[in-house]
Amino acid sequence: MFAIDLHAHTRFFHGHERAAELFDPLGVRLLTLAARYRELDGVALTNHDYYRPFGGLPVETIPGIEISTTKGHVLVVGPDPPTSTEPGTLTPHEVVEMAHERGCAAIVAHPYRNSTVREVGADFDAIEVNGKHPRTEEWVRTLAERNGLPLVGGSDAHYPVEVGRAYTRVDADVLTPGNVVEAIRDGRVEPAVRRGTFDQGVRRLYRRIHEGKDNLHRPKEESPGVGEPPQPED
Repeated sequence: MFAIDLHAHTRFFHGHERAAELFDPLGVRLLTLAARYRELDGVALTNHDYYRPFGGLPVETIPGIEISTTKGHVLVVGPDPPTSTEPGTLTPHEVVEMAHERGCAAIVAHPYRNSTVREVGADFDAIEVNGKHPRTEEWVRTLAERNGLPLVGGSDAHYPVEVGRAYTRVDADVLTPGNVVEAIRDGRVEPAVRRGTFDQGVRRLYRRIHEGKDNLHRPKEESPGVGEPPQPED
């Protein structure tokens, strides 16, 4: 059994692409050092619409990319993700087809934050419990059960301090990108969310930062997250 964070970023910021690319070698080093400190066996590198491989790191890295589809974000992880995609141009169905052609898994990222990907009915391989919004976990579990899909966990870390706050337990003999994909498709995975004092503090800090940037749009009523909860079956 391996502990892998299936959703993490090597950069603190978006935009200014050249500066971001120059920062990536330092960012990935900090990210993987934090992953090792938090006793993870691996971490997926899932920058937005961009993948770049790195070597000589403290923990295993799984190739990946977070694709900005026409309906929201989809994680593609596995041996051969695309190296770049144009934000907002691919549909979720097109991303799933591309992921499968490349031997990768397609995962619905943070299904209740700024996304309607969960509603499109594409042939996804899993749904994510996101470390930024663990209070939506009950909704996500209901969604996964309704769609007959396994759950995985990812921190959605942009800062190294965030890595591992949600991760995935992967049942595999050897940790390789291909084995991770097979385990996801076979349902030999389960999400884990850290809810200790440290992680709660990181989440509060995250909310303050993004509320200041007006990036979080809370619903008027009290709820576990952004979005509408799954409706009961008729």
